[in-house]
Amino acid sequence: MAFLQRQVLKRTVEGAKSAHTLIYRSSFSTVSSASSSVADAPPQLPPFGYEPRPYAGPSADEVLEKRKKFLGPSLFYYYKKPLNIVEGKMQYLFDESGRRYLDAFAGIVTVSCGHCHPEILDAITEQSKLLQHATTIYLHHAIGDFAEALATKMPGNLKVVYFVNSGTEANELAMLMARLYSGNLGMIALRNAYHGGSSSTIGLTALNTWKYSIPQGEIHHVVNPDPYHGIFGSDATRYAKDLQDHIDFGTSGKVAGFIAETIQGVGGAVELAPGYLKQVYDIVRKAGGVCIADEVQTGFGRTGSHYWGFETQGVIPDIVTMAKGIGNGLPLGAVVTTPEIANVMSQKIQFNTFGGNPVCSAGGHAVLRVLDKEKRQAHSAVVGSHLLERFRALQERHDIIGDVRGRGLMVGVELVTDRKEKTPAKAETAVLFEKLRELGVLVGKGGLHGNVFRIKPPMCFTKDDADFLVDALDYAMTKL
Repeated sequence: MAFLQRQVLKRTVEGAKSAHTLIYRSSFSTVSSASSSVADAPPQLPPFGYEPRPYAGPSADEVLEKRKKFLGPSLFYYYKKPLNIVEGKMQYLFDESGRRYLDAFAGIVTVSCGHCHPEILDAITEQSKLLQHATTIYLHHAIGDFAEALATKMPGNLKVVYFVNSGTEANELAMLMARLYSGNLGMIALRNAYHGGSSSTIGLTALNTWKYSIPQGEIHHVVNPDPYHGIFGSDATRYAKDLQDHIDFGTSGKVAGFIAETIQGVGGAVELAPGYLKQVYDIVRKAGGVCIADEVQTGFGRTGSHYWGFETQGVIPDIVTMAKGIGNGLPLGAVVTTPEIANVMSQKIQFNTFGGNPVCSAGGHAVLRVLDKEKRQAHSAVVGSHLLERFRALQERHDIIGDVRGRGLMVGVELVTDRKEKTPAKAETAVLFEKLRELGVLVGKGGLHGNVFRIKPPMCFTKDDADFLVDALDYAMTKL
């Protein structure tokens, strides 16, 4: 554990290495926190011209007591002393005392445009004044306008939209479509995947921490094409062969479909080996199945390089599921597919009471407009590249950082106690997690062992915010 006790001041007097370190530090002088030494003074949040309203509600202790009494015991919370978050503005959150925090997790990758974005709030408020709910048994322009706008963002013949209320619902509907259209039952998913927590989608999920001991149906999990932990490294062809072998030896030879996240979210920001989906989609289609892209976390420009995560692999799915960022916090999800596949749903009555309700449709449509108007995809590419560059430089100075990965503003930092063995640094991650909160940074945790920091902030996150986040982690690691 000697690497956790190194001091930056000692390192900066080591000849040429010292010069390199000083040059590196000065090259990121956008804000004072980035150019200051990480010796004694903790980094400070970038300036933000907003004052939260005075809070007069119940205290954190009172909220927690009521939550324990009336809500399910399966609910968990972050931090030894849970935060009572009472207000949000763009990339920042405020607790009951008015203290500001940098939200680097975006409500679990949900707040895409920023907390309480004024244009989205206006759209929601104006629609709420007119009509909140009617269902699709009547006509209303909002759902059609939103569906049209969403369809224009899709490649190929992905033009038919179904609105639901969450990512779990979206993936469950997609699985139903795949089975009806193909006439087969078997679904294939990846190990380390997360696709929801309902009694059906829990079968697609492949992390034991999220699975109950219930029947999961005709679902098969193949080897994860993980470039860092995977048995074949970044060799997409060998991972694809494993999937082919599974179809040949573990199924009837026919499958209903294959579902994957392009960058696994809950699993720890794991980006699939380059070229994997192109090979696998071909194999699955030859076996009679359809290909489903889970864009619940990677969609809407978050990766920076592309609007949809699946585009990074050069493929066009048969079905795309989405949620989270589509509503900037509204309970909203969607499934987009081809007219041919959508037609199978007309065999029976398919209905969703709240899916595409006027308020969520107006809000979701506003999200699409804001993302375009503020050029958030390009912004995510620029800021994300800066963030990844800084994290990789930090990796050179702290051996506890085993891997830095991701795209745009969907980044993972994996902590290990041994770089060769890649042993999860579970205890150290927990300590650093608390320390970051003390410094004013809120991040997520992921991976089976909870040793991956998930950095997935609102897409209005700036370079100054990125510098503060990295400096805070540097400071915390130096103080371990």
